[in-house]
Amino acid sequence: MTAEPADPDRTVLLDIYRRANLVYRADEKFRAMIGAGELQIIYYSPRGQEILSAALMAALQPDDYLVTTYRGIHDQLAKGIPPRELWAEFAGKKTGTCKGKGGPMHITHPKTGVMVTTGIVGSGMPIANGLALASQLAGDGRVTVVCFGDAASNIGAFHESLNMAQIWRLPVIFVCQNNLYGEHTPQAMSTGAAELIDRAPGYGIRAVQVNGNDAFAMHRAASEAVAHARAGHGPTFMEAKTFRFHGHLLGDDSHYIPKAEMQAARAADPIPAYRRALLERQFAAAELDAIDADIAAVIDEAAAHAMASGYPEAHELRLDVLETEIAA
Repeated sequence: MTAEPADPDRTVLLDIYRRANLVYRADEKFRAMIGAGELQIIYYSPRGQEILSAALMAALQPDDYLVTTYRGIHDQLAKGIPPRELWAEFAGKKTGTCKGKGGPMHITHPKTGVMVTTGIVGSGMPIANGLALASQLAGDGRVTVVCFGDAASNIGAFHESLNMAQIWRLPVIFVCQNNLYGEHTPQAMSTGAAELIDRAPGYGIRAVQVNGNDAFAMHRAASEAVAHARAGHGPTFMEAKTFRFHGHLLGDDSHYIPKAEMQAARAADPIPAYRRALLERQFAAAELDAIDADIAAVIDEAAAHAMASGYPEAHELRLDVLETEIAA
């Protein structure tokens, strides 16, 4: 009889809790400020997908690479981008990760391994292959993770990238955050395969399907994929099932999602579910409350910093475009 796999150690479990709640608190603050008219930005809420990213990023090393999408604030924060810099970039301020010139859809922060945020569906996968190939050639031991939605699995770049990664045994992990809806279209209306993981065998790629809202299962699957890649055994395609509690973007009322489906997803909210799981494992409520309070203060300070920061000056339009600037 196979023994149940052991939980991650206490430090890792608290790390996942901190990362997930950082995303949760940031999202709450963003939606509140946008609703109050304090911020005028396009915003894609990750509510419901916090645990997936937290458990995934906790399985990586700080210098491992991440490529994500414009709906990737949960990936960006969980990977370690400082909230002050991320918040300022979302607000278009010069203290942001890209000096306020990238905005929410183009967050980049190489110091924490966040190499690319792309606004083009499916385009991150070939880029991830390039990063993974560079690591393979350099022998630096890094693993590249690329996150994308279920609809991106219908893009040609998905199929080409999986095929190439497998042929070259690249140290890359393709993580499909399958929230079952591509913008406003349910998966069954756009994808012929019953399960997205069914597409993997044709490429011979290692593939796993996991409940992305289960921190323990998600961290285990991610850790195994990371170890597989770091050992030189090649890529993994991971289909992580999840759900989003808000529309594709803020203002979308999710009318296309059946009410019963949404109610069931919210009833299984992964944030309180993970807290309950930690309490059942004898973590002290006061310890978790202290983390919550610390994160709330961090997010409040990040928002205040962003609002107090200035916008980039007009001459910044010419900077960071060419390697050598041309005189006006």
